Amino acid sequence: MMLVFVLRHTVKTDAVAPPCGGERPLWPAPTPNQCQSNMATRWGICSAGKISHDFTVALKTLPPGDHQVVAVAARKLENAQEFAKKHSIPRAYGGYEELAKDPDIDVVYIGVIHPYHLSTCLLFMNAKKNVLCEKPLAMNTKEVKQILASAKKNDVFFMEAVWTRFFPASVEIRRLLAQGEIGEVKMVRSEFGVPLHHVPRAVQKELGGGTMLDLGIYCLQLTCMVYNGEKPESIQATGTCLDTGVDDTEVVTLKFSNNRMAVFISSSDIELPNDAVIVGTKGTIRIPEHMWCPTSLVVNGKETKYPVPEPYLPLNFINSTGMCYEAEEVRQCLLKGLKESSVMSHADSLLLAEVEDEVRRQMGVVYSQDSQ
Repeated sequence: MMLVFVLRHTVKTDAVAPPCGGERPLWPAPTPNQCQSNMATRWGICSAGKISHDFTVALKTLPPGDHQVVAVAARKLENAQEFAKKHSIPRAYGGYEELAKDPDIDVVYIGVIHPYHLSTCLLFMNAKKNVLCEKPLAMNTKEVKQILASAKKNDVFFMEAVWTRFFPASVEIRRLLAQGEIGEVKMVRSEFGVPLHHVPRAVQKELGGGTMLDLGIYCLQLTCMVYNGEKPESIQATGTCLDTGVDDTEVVTLKFSNNRMAVFISSSDIELPNDAVIVGTKGTIRIPEHMWCPTSLVVNGKETKYPVPEPYLPLNFINSTGMCYEAEEVRQCLLKGLKESSVMSHADSLLLAEVEDEVRRQMGVVYSQDSQ
């Protein structure tokens, strides 16, 4: 049973977030000399799995004049063809190499499981394709550095798809912190736990199983966002592992400069409240539920809702249409000729990987990629 915390005397207001591509964009419009903004960003989808389905559904909530899916690739042609038919995509490929050679692709979304992120990222970037790659970016820091180096060498845009950072609620968190709404932040506490032992990719080491890379990354990225990408002074991790050798439940404590702290719990064994709180010297910001895809914030007792767009097809994961926000960020970066996003930068991805590696080291979790 899911635990629920109830905040008494909460005042609710409805500040409905604009739909993706609505009249109040979260991103500044490009100037005419930056790019031809009247042309749609043309997407290629790498993998025909569940997360790629949800991402494609999210893209369809955006104006078709801004975003178009023109091709999908899967390891088996029939899977790509089925995906293309479901989403009305013009081209389907039975191999990622064919997608990399397609001249009509502006950016590729990579939705394969993370043990294959390195090889697919290198494939597309060596073909001079811009890339949005699912999180976690790679299996370890070494692989992340290889990916980022390839992006720089090939002079392409690259971003890790930490979708949470682009939700309107996350944008509001950054605004509140920048304006000192809750004073100096002293503590960030977050939890993400759902039973996943029945899901092979969550428990099998060869599939990149493990809670830190799957769930804990959401708690970690929130902490890193709140503390503006600062590297923690100390990291302490403890928890339990499965017989398969992957981490199951962990409690991680991070200490930052000036005695600022963070603690998070992630688990693939039990359901947690899945909320988060940012505590400052003058108040608190609380994400009451679904902290990885937030649709409401409680700021000093006042709740504001930020609903995501409605999907045109059933989703595999909750609030997945919220991936439209990261897709629009990619478009705006491409229009401006940028090679990375300031909201989820290459340095941000590297910091996540470095902390993840240290947590795994303390937990005794070693992947085959760590010795390569």
